[in-house]
Amino acid sequence: MKHEITFRPSGKKAVVSHGTSVLAAAHRAGVHIPTRCGGKMGCLMCKINVDEEARGMLSRPAESEKRKLGSLVHQGVRLSCQSKIEGPVTVDIPEDKLKAAIRKQLEAARQEDQDQLW
Repeated sequence: MKHEITFRPSGKKAVVSHGTSVLAAAHRAGVHIPTRCGGKMGCLMCKINVDEEARGMLSRPAESEKRKLGSLVHQGVRLSCQSKIEGPVTVDIPEDKLKAAIRKQLEAARQEDQDQLW
C-alpha cells in the first residue's frame, strides 16, 4: 500500500510505501531534515511537528522515543527517523534555528527601511 506525505512549509510531496519512515520519505521528496546519527535516534535533530489529525497517520511512538522526547510527544513533536507512515499525512519541518535568526534580522531590517521611507 502507498501513501502520500506532504512536507510543510515547502509543500513538497512524496508517495511512499506503508511503514516508510518520515525521514526516508523526506529524502525521497528532496526535503532536508537534519540528522547526525543516520536515523538511529541518537542525535534528536530530526524532530518534526504533527498536528492532532495527522498523528493517527503515523505509527505510535515507541517507549524509547517517548523517553527521548518527554513531554514534547504530547505537543505533537516526533522524531522523523522513528515515525512510520501509515496513511496520507502532512508534517511540519521546523525552521533551522540559524536560518530563523537570519530571517528575523532581515525582516527587521526591511521593516526599518520601510519605516524610514514614511
